[in-house]
Amino acid sequence: MSPQMSAVMLGVDDLDRAKRFYAEGLGCEIDKDTRHFVSFHLGEGAPQLALYEWDAAAKDAGVPPEGSGFRGASFHLNPDSRDAVDETISKAVAAGGTVVREAAPAKWGGYYGYFADPDGYLWKVTTYGS
Repeated sequence: MSPQMSAVMLGVDDLDRAKRFYAEGLGCEIDKDTRHFVSFHLGEGAPQLALYEWDAAAKDAGVPPEGSGFRGASFHLNPDSRDAVDETISKAVAAGGTVVREAAPAKWGGYYGYFADPDGYLWKVTTYGS
């Protein structure tokens, strides 16, 4: 049996801020909402996105909570058009995210940019569409 991803969990510094960013800013549908944990539906067939307080997530995993810089992962959104790429990045910025790489044409023919959520997680928004 091959693994099947059911959720991506992010450790966050401020759960309320992160919840607002994903729910209100990006329009993600909340599934569960507790004192230390929030999860979202990201669409049919997609894994859930879960937010967990940073220190609690580290404790749950049995590792120290210290660490910074590139976390070795980025998350990817693939809308159908360049306008949708720009709109997604604009929504992220309006919700408290920051542009990491301005959206621009790519050498391979697509169009993409990066934003970071309020906790610094990188999201690449890319399209092959026009």
